[in-house]
Amino acid sequence: MENNTSQNYAHIKGWGVDADPENEPTYPMKHYTGDDHRRLDWERPPQQPQHVEILHSNERPSVSAVFGTPLPPKGLSGAIRRVAYKYSESRFAHWIPLLVADRINVVEGVLDDIRRGHVPNLFVEQGGKAAWKHNRKTMVSRMLIGAVLAAGIVAALSLKRSRRSV
Repeated sequence: MENNTSQNYAHIKGWGVDADPENEPTYPMKHYTGDDHRRLDWERPPQQPQHVEILHSNERPSVSAVFGTPLPPKGLSGAIRRVAYKYSESRFAHWIPLLVADRINVVEGVLDDIRRGHVPNLFVEQGGKAAWKHNRKTMVSRMLIGAVLAAGIVAALSLKRSRRSV
């Protein structure tokens, strides 16, 4: 019957290329023990214990067998992440809030550093030294745009304040 199947599909390019165990690409390195066919009988290892809140896809019935726990969700970014995980991974309503939560988490981290008495060097930590060394033209143009925007905001606020006092 197997020979009949081979003949039925022989017109398909590459069909049966792995049929000969002596012609397997990993043949000299792989020592066949028969375990490839026993993988359906494996015993599931115990679930990793959960000591902190773990966010996981609503498409899975439970958390993965192994997961990271260094930083549980907290603050505003954590609340946004909790909302995002209520939606399927196929929806923008899942991914866009996660991107926003990442940006908010950066701000929360800087504020937390300041609260603990550490003033972060944002220029270095955001890659300013590397940008100055390798992409100076773009960095200068971004600094000029930032300065113009900042000056515009200051001018608009001072104009608004002067109109109020009149």
